[in-house]
Amino acid sequence: MKRRSYDIVIIGSGAGGGTVAQELSSLCRDGVRIAVLEKGPKLRDEEFTGREVEMAKALYEDGGGFLTAEQAMTLAFGSAYGGSTVVYTGTSMLPPERVLQRWSVPGLTFTDVEQRARKYMAENNVHLLEESLLNENNTLFVEGCRRLRYRVQQFPVNLKGCRGSSLCNLGCPNQAKQGTHRVQLPRAERNGVEVVTRCDVQRIENKKIFVRVSQKLEGNKGEPSTWEAGDYQIDAKVVVVCAGAVNSPALLLRSGFGRSLQRLGHGFTCHPAFIMVAEHSQPITNFVGHPKSFYLDQFAESDHFLLETCMYFPFTTAKAMVGFGEEHSRFMRVFPRLQMILVLACDEVDDHNRVTVDGDGRPVVHYRFTPEVIHGLVHGAITSAKIAFAAGAVRAHVPVSHSPTIERADRERLDQIAENPEFKPGKLSISAAHLQGGCAMGSGPEDSVTDSYGRVHGVPWLHVADSSLFPNSLEINPYLTIMALADRVAETIRKNMNALL
Repeated sequence: MKRRSYDIVIIGSGAGGGTVAQELSSLCRDGVRIAVLEKGPKLRDEEFTGREVEMAKALYEDGGGFLTAEQAMTLAFGSAYGGSTVVYTGTSMLPPERVLQRWSVPGLTFTDVEQRARKYMAENNVHLLEESLLNENNTLFVEGCRRLRYRVQQFPVNLKGCRGSSLCNLGCPNQAKQGTHRVQLPRAERNGVEVVTRCDVQRIENKKIFVRVSQKLEGNKGEPSTWEAGDYQIDAKVVVVCAGAVNSPALLLRSGFGRSLQRLGHGFTCHPAFIMVAEHSQPITNFVGHPKSFYLDQFAESDHFLLETCMYFPFTTAKAMVGFGEEHSRFMRVFPRLQMILVLACDEVDDHNRVTVDGDGRPVVHYRFTPEVIHGLVHGAITSAKIAFAAGAVRAHVPVSHSPTIERADRERLDQIAENPEFKPGKLSISAAHLQGGCAMGSGPEDSVTDSYGRVHGVPWLHVADSSLFPNSLEINPYLTIMALADRVAETIRKNMNALL
């Protein structure tokens, strides 16, 4: 087994890891050795081809098909240089004040988190997308919402030089998305931080990190790791875990920290989601332009759902629709005429929903759909269909209906679906990408895993800095909030450098 030694080791390179790396990188000038360990590969610009299956395999954990233990939902999260910031749509929202107040974490204030989030809004060029890049899939959503008097809003996005390829979820082929792979990580590397890709962290034991570096296989995308393939022991004085809401708690669990931290792995939330598809009588611009520019959140508290514009590719769209045969094929044959709306349920912490590890130490996510989540998905689907019909759709595919195809002439019966919906876990294609919780912040080891600065209770050299810190759902895209919390973690490490090193 080979050995390496660093002062600070950061595990993961996404919104959390990339931010911590950049914010600590100035310490390299004083001789502090910092490394980022990333499980996935670093792709070259020309490797972002936009081909659906090819890119999903290269950029996502399990190709985007990581299943929950109940096999009723897939979880999508990145595994690449830049983590999930490579594969999300760039939506960058400030945290809601009411949510942070409800979290009630000692030492965590909305004002502080908001100020830090605004810092990264400026750094990552967050702005409202210009009108020329708003395709009809988006504008029809706005039109339908306004006709129904819904309060539709536009997403701020972190783009620079967007050319409207609509391939955000497959990694932008034009390098427009300003994720950590474009902003924070390159800056950290220029300042002296070492980033090691294809580096899978097995466990952490008393300031020792055991990892396995994989060789690049022929035909696979991405650059080879800068380290030779094999097993390594890395000695570190400070460890920052930023592997995401699935892998961070799993890593700490298989490293034995669950013995003293009973809440480790608990509190997992994820915004379960599915697609509502509607057909228009004429082709619309749907797969060009930015895919996700507007949202509707006025029903988040009352009916537990959010709606977002979205545009998925043929394979994902076909998988997302229930049924098979002629009815299914009918929608797929008119793909250029399809409008899509993403329905997301606002879930809350539930005792059953948590991250564990199996006998081999692999992460296992347990998730059941609570009555509130089912209510949110059902009513979100019905509201989406109403919006599509208000925008002129001729038929809609409503996956929670016994007869999924609803013709325009029958739209008045949409409300009846809620009285007797068709919701069978495993039958509906439900996925989630806003993965949160598992290493929650709180007041002590009896109710949480870390304090408000990401310091693991009872382990002063170990920190967490990613979405697993959230004590409950944030109710929005978590990207900016992760960066704000990671900024707090990095600042705390800098202030305590003398004691830690």
